[in-house]
Amino acid sequence: MTSGAAMNSAGPAADEASLTDHLRHWAEHRPQQRAFSHVAFPDGSSGGLHRTLGWRAVDARARAVSARLGTVASPGERAALVLPQGLDYVAGFLGCLYAGVIAVPLFGPELPGHGDRLAAVLADCEPACLLADSGTTPAIRDFVRERRLPDVPVIPVDRLPVRRHGFAPDGEGGSPESNPEANPGSSPEANPGSSPEANPWPGAAPGPGPDDIAYLQYTSGSTRSPAGVMISHANVVANARQALDAFVDDPGTSTTVGWLPLFHDMGLVLSIAAPVVGGFPSVLMDPGDFLRDPSRWLRLLGAYEGTISAAPNFAYDYCVARTAPEDIDELRLERVRVLINGSEPVRAGTVERFREAFAPAGLDPTTHCPAYGLAEATVFVTASPLDEPPSAVACRADALAAGRIEVTTADDGPAEPTVLVSCGTPVGQELRIVGADGGVLPAGHVGEIQLRGPNIGLGYWKHAGLTAETFGFGAGEDWLRTGDLGALHEGRLLVTGRLKDVLVVDGRNHYPQDIEETVQSAVPLVRRDHLAAFGVTRPDAVGEELVVVAEHRRDADPTAEDSRVAERAVRAAVSARHGLRLGSLLLVPPGSVPRTSSGKVSRAATRKRFLDAGFGPR
Repeated sequence: MTSGAAMNSAGPAADEASLTDHLRHWAEHRPQQRAFSHVAFPDGSSGGLHRTLGWRAVDARARAVSARLGTVASPGERAALVLPQGLDYVAGFLGCLYAGVIAVPLFGPELPGHGDRLAAVLADCEPACLLADSGTTPAIRDFVRERRLPDVPVIPVDRLPVRRHGFAPDGEGGSPESNPEANPGSSPEANPGSSPEANPWPGAAPGPGPDDIAYLQYTSGSTRSPAGVMISHANVVANARQALDAFVDDPGTSTTVGWLPLFHDMGLVLSIAAPVVGGFPSVLMDPGDFLRDPSRWLRLLGAYEGTISAAPNFAYDYCVARTAPEDIDELRLERVRVLINGSEPVRAGTVERFREAFAPAGLDPTTHCPAYGLAEATVFVTASPLDEPPSAVACRADALAAGRIEVTTADDGPAEPTVLVSCGTPVGQELRIVGADGGVLPAGHVGEIQLRGPNIGLGYWKHAGLTAETFGFGAGEDWLRTGDLGALHEGRLLVTGRLKDVLVVDGRNHYPQDIEETVQSAVPLVRRDHLAAFGVTRPDAVGEELVVVAEHRRDADPTAEDSRVAERAVRAAVSARHGLRLGSLLLVPPGSVPRTSSGKVSRAATRKRFLDAGFGPR
């Protein structure tokens, strides 16, 4: 940490400034300016109830967390955040960084279907304490006891005493008296060391250095068991700056609006780290509130100037499907600056459907920004240029299967192309495409995406072998092996799929996301973006056999004959489009296909459940 770094109104001047250096700077120079807001939607309302903290209030709350952590954890130990989405989560995360305690952004046991993952991660990271709030503390204690996890202190962040803060209702400057419920545990006499000038660390211990671990970002586990990526203090600031360079042209007129979970890498960096580094406001809402009514997110997007937000591809289709025409008439989206589309493959059809649906609300087509990233690189890697509409490349399917990008022409006949959306260029880092032999491939050839830059994490927590294999440490190189396949076309990245997900049949690559698109387009009975295609090897078969597990629509109750008709349609479509023989199509009820904690379909978990007959007799 560079506690003596020169400061100015534009932020800390030193390149090695930490996230908490930036926080302390804004607390000093813009104490009452709106910093973080949380919007709740009680009783199914659409308008939302705002709670807002200024920079000094956020800093004071983070210091209160730091002071409490100093009594139960030493620098370098872990504190697991099992808080609901909101202002306390922000304070808890930043408080860990102030204390030099490694934050582990997680979720509470109330997240359905992910109790086993939560227990596994807690066992892996071995936290010294758990950060919760007063409402969830009893459930967390019960969870720890039932799962027979180590009994460690559970700290309700919302009950910590805070000496100095500035609460601002509805995004305006204000004082604590303007909302006496903003800080229910505060008292003027409590925590005398929590002023912005005080040392947040106990005793004389120095603050963490740039290369010390700031937090563990556990991977979503879509292709393997979750592993904690070690993100340093320097990594997170570097990636926040890269995000600012890519998406924020004017911090003075920008606001991030996000529903992505704060335990998700994209939610954490875009909704906490980037606003703290850039000194602009961040508005949070609960993921569940988005899923119940996506128009809530769309209304918030139009409520602020220069709005920046992010969501996976499925969310944009979800908005189109679940937003009523009368709601679109009420939206005002001309103030939206950037809508990042990342975290899963970007589909050209989704981009077009979203643009057409919300153009009447004033949405500029250039706001949609396809991007690529991953937890091992903190999150952000490439982004499409601002002020340009998304670009797509129509590729010859046969060439793509052979590992080449060849643009279709009028002479290619009726063969349907594979359309790939450009994810732009690297931001503040190096990117190369590497073949199976380790050689760097020229433009237009598909290989593994590899990265190098200041945002690349330190490796995996307690996984030295996997760290050496993935991050290249000890192998004479420092290139991150992403496990993703892609190619460079006209200087921009095209992502084709996951290396471990690719089906190889007769020496040709087939990407599951392309097969899934074919299936859901061929059979209206299939619930869009709730299916998984994968290969299985049977003792009596040569090579891999294609299996598709797909949820049927919520409004459907398919008969056995419906399933047979659907399988015939899929078999014909997959054969014609991909030249593949379908082994089986399994239609399952809504909610059956496993998903990661960040909402992505887990093909690995679906495949395992299929092989274990977890979907019933086959």
